[in-house]
Amino acid sequence: MIRVAQVAPNIFPVPPEHHGGTERVIHDLSTALRNLSVEITLFAPSDSATDLPRIGDHPSLAALESRHGRVAPGVPAALDALQLEALRLRMDEFDIIHCHGDFSHAALLGARRRHSLTTIHWRVDELDRALFFAGFPDLPVAAISAAQEAGIPASNRAGIVHHGIARDRYGLQTQPGDHVAFVGRMTDQKRPDTAIRVARAAGLPIRLGGTIDVGNPDYFERHVRPLLGEDATYLGPVDDSRKADLLGSARALLFPIDWPEPFGLVMIEAMACGTPVIAWNRGSVPEIVEDGVTGFVVSSEAEAVEALGRIGRLDRAVIRRRFEARFTAERMAADYLAVYRRLLAA
Repeated sequence: MIRVAQVAPNIFPVPPEHHGGTERVIHDLSTALRNLSVEITLFAPSDSATDLPRIGDHPSLAALESRHGRVAPGVPAALDALQLEALRLRMDEFDIIHCHGDFSHAALLGARRRHSLTTIHWRVDELDRALFFAGFPDLPVAAISAAQEAGIPASNRAGIVHHGIARDRYGLQTQPGDHVAFVGRMTDQKRPDTAIRVARAAGLPIRLGGTIDVGNPDYFERHVRPLLGEDATYLGPVDDSRKADLLGSARALLFPIDWPEPFGLVMIEAMACGTPVIAWNRGSVPEIVEDGVTGFVVSSEAEAVEALGRIGRLDRAVIRRRFEARFTAERMAADYLAVYRRLLAA
């Protein structure tokens, strides 16, 4: 039996209550790996609500902010250091150490780097990542899309594993309503304002779910709130139950990203409901959305409006089947297990 440590970030509990795609993926991956007879130990915050074996005596950053308000800038680094100390004391207990953070674990791992795996759940084309890769050319890194892998040096590449989610979290809904949906952070990377303009131009109401980005709070007030009205409703953060209703009852999900999205979990959450996705041709989108099958890949607001006019031609049952074939947690776990075995064999 392979013994694997899954090391989560310390930002949200695992699994998250609302947003926190990384933490959601880690929990689904860990659960699916356990079902494949992998011995899993999860390093995650103390407020995590999971039945997985877990190590971590300290709460998440989100819990600390809820308790104390805005915390000092050094708190995230302190949480990371405490978690890595817990890992250091136990490293010999694992065959593979799978880290889902960005930097500090690489120095701790030392000679264990060859039997580790790092998944970066963010863009990799900026200076901090370039410095990281240059300093640790022997660190195996799994890309979450081919688009992301293009920014990872060849010496670090350990393969591509697309995200997956629990097969039964969302179910097929064959009778959508008249609205379209947007789910994501209220920020300039996700462009909820663009989604509102597209829906309005197509004559369709839109419902928006997601948190206001703490790193860019003015964006919602300046660019989104002025566009809200009877045909554009902001629902706030949505948990799994509310997200299932929002996505499943939508005619389509609008995904008007304005950055090189490394994956985009909400796209496969929509597909799990049978809901087609209209997404901008950036980052991973052409890998995730099968144009004309599970949605439409577009390059402008005008193209998105036109695509909404054709959305009824897509078969929601087929979209659900494509989700089941490509984006379940079981498939993700099998792919990661194959990577672990390659690393151990090498």
